[in-house]
Amino acid sequence: MSAPDRKRVLVVDDSALIRQVLSLILARHPGLEVVGTATDPYDAREKIKALHPDVLTLDVEMPRMDGITFLGKLAKAHPMPVVMVSSLTAKGTATALDALAMGAVDVIGKPEMDAVQGLEAMGAEIAETVYAAAQAMIRSRPPAPAPAQNLPSPPRLAAGRQLIAIGASTGGTEALHEVFRSLPVGLPPIAVVQHMLPGFTEAFAARLDRTCPATIKVAEEGELLKPSTIYLAPSLRHLRVERRPSGLVARLSDAPPVCRHRPSATVLFESVAEACGAKALGIILTGMGDDGAEGLFHLRETGALTLGQDEATCVVYGMPRVAWARGAVTEQRPLSAMPARMFQWCTEPSLPRTRP
Repeated sequence: MSAPDRKRVLVVDDSALIRQVLSLILARHPGLEVVGTATDPYDAREKIKALHPDVLTLDVEMPRMDGITFLGKLAKAHPMPVVMVSSLTAKGTATALDALAMGAVDVIGKPEMDAVQGLEAMGAEIAETVYAAAQAMIRSRPPAPAPAQNLPSPPRLAAGRQLIAIGASTGGTEALHEVFRSLPVGLPPIAVVQHMLPGFTEAFAARLDRTCPATIKVAEEGELLKPSTIYLAPSLRHLRVERRPSGLVARLSDAPPVCRHRPSATVLFESVAEACGAKALGIILTGMGDDGAEGLFHLRETGALTLGQDEATCVVYGMPRVAWARGAVTEQRPLSAMPARMFQWCTEPSLPRTRP
């Protein structure tokens, strides 16, 4: 890849050692070029004007101005893709989730101990994260949350509506929040794979649970999946759905990654195809890569309805694009239309299934 085709990166961190390590990691990626580093947001502001980067890596905790404050100013004055670098502590995790809500594309975890070794061990993943972020769709400012839709609660479910399965990655945290805050209680159980850093899932589930009508929790091994409940795959474990005499249960696995991910949306979708078939609804949302496409294709082959987020509303139109090209998606919908379409599937006896 020639230099003009590479995405230009500015690394912003108050630690000289972290700046050096991140610069070396990112420079190894054939699609990235590190054009400069900055020691704090004031330095970064001048470097952005001079170097015109395509993407920033931005530390959360810095002197003179913290990364969250700078992210808010940047979204208004010079919108561009930002990947936050956050410590993997309880405080750091909460702050990272705030950053995602404010428009950061993704988060890199910086271990408190042996940060350099930790970053080096994640080198390839970090570089891919920054490269994907550089191609994200960034609006002039983070979009205001759409008003929650007033869908009837409790709904009268149609026969044979057993489970909803969702896969998401980059941009998915805010996409899931927008969808879940509009869903009423009384729907079938929802199983979710959201690609996240280890340690972030529990905090993310707790935050969603505080603001959404349904109960939202991290799935536990062998638990019975109940209506009005949303189950997130735990960190570094696959989530499968299995049919038992008592009903549908969650099964967790430490099996190798699938499509480079654990948890994997493909693993979830394939298990739902086997356990529920046409009585399930499959949905794939914003994210980089191809995870979920093959599993969603198998689910659609059983006769299940499958939905994909459209390009215009994705932060990264990767996973939905691959799934659409594979023939795994029955319908593409904007994110704002997902809650109503999900509700319609749950409550109407039969729906036309078309693919333009």
